[in-house]
Amino acid sequence: MDHLSYSYKKNFKIIGSAHNNKEIKIKELQKVDVIFLSSLFKHNNNYLGINKFKLLSNLTKKKIVALGGITNKNKKKLKLLNCFGFAGISYFE
Repeated sequence: MDHLSYSYKKNFKIIGSAHNNKEIKIKELQKVDVIFLSSLFKHNNNYLGINKFKLLSNLTKKKIVALGGITNKNKKKLKLLNCFGFAGISYFE
């Protein structure tokens, strides 16, 4: 939480990433503005899927951005989620 001791510009947004409830709570304590919650579709150790993603995103009032494995084929499924947006490296390549 060292970043709380620094001053920053008025329009500066602090973002953080989380993979579970514990990490979401840590990000809230760090007073982030937006939480990247991953991995939504990418099958790896942090794979959430739609149902677990929805459960975790409902545990916070912070804006949630979906991250991980988003493609043109599964992008429509984002409408099922209450997320602020989505991000992904391979999607924009």
